[in-house]
Amino acid sequence: MDELNFHRILHRAGTILDVGAHDGLLTLPLSRLHGARVLAFEPLPSAFDRLEAAVRAEYGTIPPNIALHAKALGAAPGTLTLSVPVLDGVAQEQWASTAKDYSHFASVTVTRHEVAVVTIDSLGLTDLNHIKLDAEGFEQEVLEGARATLTRCRPVLSLEVEERHRPGSTRDVPELLAGLGYETWFLLDGAWHPHAAFDAATMQLASPDPAVFAASEPYVFTFFAWPAERSGEIRAALAG
Repeated sequence: MDELNFHRILHRAGTILDVGAHDGLLTLPLSRLHGARVLAFEPLPSAFDRLEAAVRAEYGTIPPNIALHAKALGAAPGTLTLSVPVLDGVAQEQWASTAKDYSHFASVTVTRHEVAVVTIDSLGLTDLNHIKLDAEGFEQEVLEGARATLTRCRPVLSLEVEERHRPGSTRDVPELLAGLGYETWFLLDGAWHPHAAFDAATMQLASPDPAVFAASEPYVFTFFAWPAERSGEIRAALAG
């Protein structure tokens, strides 16, 4: 099951946060769900331009149920440096991160952008039902800035969390969520497994160097989290 189908199956009308929207791969299909309002955050200027163009191409305008934000999300408001590694003259946008700067990798040069940062809590949402989070190592800060909202709204989450972007993150992010009453799960070989069954040493081996593409098999990096009080209902829905 991919992230889109996860959110489709569990969809409830209300607000969806697409954090790290890139060029709209999920923003557009999520916006078509019944009663959905999508807030898409993408701080990388080149990706944001493509995101906006994709939405306009699909709808002819920016529809009222989509809001595009050229900002990052974090634990506190302010500004941060977004670093993009460049390999053989090609920007590796999928590695763009506010969590690391790549300066110690001889294989790449680095382009940097100063980006505005806001918190999820500052948005004052009361109907947040879904979060898709892909922040290249900055997931913990995004969630730290969402504690009140997660407590109030109890959304379901899909998260990409990788040790190569931030060592310890596959432990720390689920621990943060557990402290807020969430369970974290992952899919492997067609079955759902609780986070306690995840072993980073065998399920997520990859180099932090953007020039090195080898990875372990399996390579589990997409996690799904939901409120513990809804676990039975959600697991039944996902089982079909």
